[in-house]
Amino acid sequence: MSGTLVVALIAAAGVVAFVGIGFLLWYCLFHRRSISRTSETNSSDPSVQAGGNVELTLPGGGSYPSGSQGARSFVLDELNLATKNFSSINLIGYGKFGEVYKGLLQDGMIVAIKSRQAAPSREFTDEVRILSSIRHRNLVSLLGYCQEKDLQMLIYEYIPNGSVSSHLYGTSQMSSEKLEFKHRLSIAHGAAKGLAHLHGFDPPLVHRNFKTGNVLVDEDFIPKVADAGLRNLMERIGGSSSTSQPMADDVFLDPEVKQSGSFCAKSDVYSFGVFLLELVSGRDARSDQSLITKAQNYQDPGTISSVVDPRMGSSFTTEGMKEFLRLVFWCLNTTAERRPPMSFVVSELNRIHDKEISLTTVMGEGTPTVTLGSQLFTAAK
Repeated sequence: MSGTLVVALIAAAGVVAFVGIGFLLWYCLFHRRSISRTSETNSSDPSVQAGGNVELTLPGGGSYPSGSQGARSFVLDELNLATKNFSSINLIGYGKFGEVYKGLLQDGMIVAIKSRQAAPSREFTDEVRILSSIRHRNLVSLLGYCQEKDLQMLIYEYIPNGSVSSHLYGTSQMSSEKLEFKHRLSIAHGAAKGLAHLHGFDPPLVHRNFKTGNVLVDEDFIPKVADAGLRNLMERIGGSSSTSQPMADDVFLDPEVKQSGSFCAKSDVYSFGVFLLELVSGRDARSDQSLITKAQNYQDPGTISSVVDPRMGSSFTTEGMKEFLRLVFWCLNTTAERRPPMSFVVSELNRIHDKEISLTTVMGEGTPTVTLGSQLFTAAK
């Protein structure tokens, strides 16, 4: 073999090796970026839409991912038009932030607008940017804000079917409604996933005002936790009470918070326990605080009948109800360390729900009966 041929073969081998190394480097870089994009959502759940690769630093350390869509800045004229100049006809409630109005934007989107008197501030927009980036199927989305004429406004997606509390013990039209145990479990599971998502951040985002009235249901009765992060926002921009004067309804408040004024993720777990208790009993714990005492002392399965909503009839298994009440008992422990994390509550509710579905689903000609979301609440007989 001639020297010229040997040189040519060596050169060709070098080119092939160079191309191969280049391709390997490209693949590793691309694969690493793909993994990074997935991890930024803090969840494998496709309903989580945290998106983006920019992080916003919080006071005191820690950060939450900034959503690629960002918080929309609305102008006051647009919101005036959407609410007919904030007509009393569109006033749908009052919250910790202020009055709440229903509005129809020009693009056809229906929104809920929370408004209060306050001077504009950069801190307000920074906090809204953080909170609007936190998206999950079981959280009410904060879409944007408005700051004009000494007004601060928060614009949320509108949830049409109101709060779970209104369906359990609210207005006279809704108080007679019936909801089977497995459907209540489905609502509880969805709300738990919303809270667990908040607790999954570093540091955890503690709701600090979780209650049955802050769990809304959409047209398919999918639950969405409202006001996530609102307490944090109000404290950082001013206009909120100090931590020694908690915002949550007293009956939902962790006993340890009442003593120390300091919230933690397990404080939300206690509030969630009260929510579960109201969900299964159909009663307002604020007007019947003996419910909490019964749940905290739950030992005897024979006490089930004194807690369970009679409107459910026999739509549940005894074993499933026992397991549910044991979970409520655990969440309502007066010591935070002895309460389960929300991640466990999610998995336990899912297990109990699946078990109830398998044991109580009505079969007809070999096919399970499907209940539409709009049919979940039916008049009690």
